[in-house]
Amino acid sequence: MDNFVISITRTCGSGATSIGRILAKDLGVELYDRNLLRLASDESGISQELFARADEDQKKSLLFRASQKVYTGGLIPPEKEDFTSNNNLFNYQAKVLRELAEMSSYVVIGRAADYVLNDRTNLVRVFIYASREKCIQKEMNRQKIDWKKADKFITKTDRYRRDYYRYFTGQEWESMRNYDLCINTTDMTYEQAAKAIKDFAFTLLESKKNK
Repeated sequence: MDNFVISITRTCGSGATSIGRILAKDLGVELYDRNLLRLASDESGISQELFARADEDQKKSLLFRASQKVYTGGLIPPEKEDFTSNNNLFNYQAKVLRELAEMSSYVVIGRAADYVLNDRTNLVRVFIYASREKCIQKEMNRQKIDWKKADKFITKTDRYRRDYYRYFTGQEWESMRNYDLCINTTDMTYEQAAKAIKDFAFTLLESKKNK
């Protein structure tokens, strides 16, 4: 089979990172999430700390929520003043994702990868979510915080992910039209969810191959 990519978009607390790890291990491929920042840093020559800071800056920016800068694939050259702008840092992450897809198969979490790679035939786009109660319980256990703080954290994180996705894609984060599979993990183990995604992905890829 040609190289494939499984992109995972997720709500906070749905267990997507754990599911992604299980899935990647099962498939014998790499998992990319925040480790993509290091690869983008190597590619661009921009420090990894700057990429990480851009993530944090976007979370706090009101302009980011109110405007759009839809990704088109372009890169700002080093001699330009906004070479290290948040938008260009996103572009370098996207460039790395596209180059990796040419060389190997992988699982990626977030980073609007479903949009960045949407011209690739062997892309499987997955959205993972769970009930609010389960997400809150997950964050309470993970962070050792109470219900109120977990609830607030989830609201803030999901709002950021929604804004991030809209800003760079011009599309709605929770629209099922953007995904091949939407999976509710409320009553599933992470292993069951990973298997369901794997089975679906192979079925979809085989179907595309035989067209």
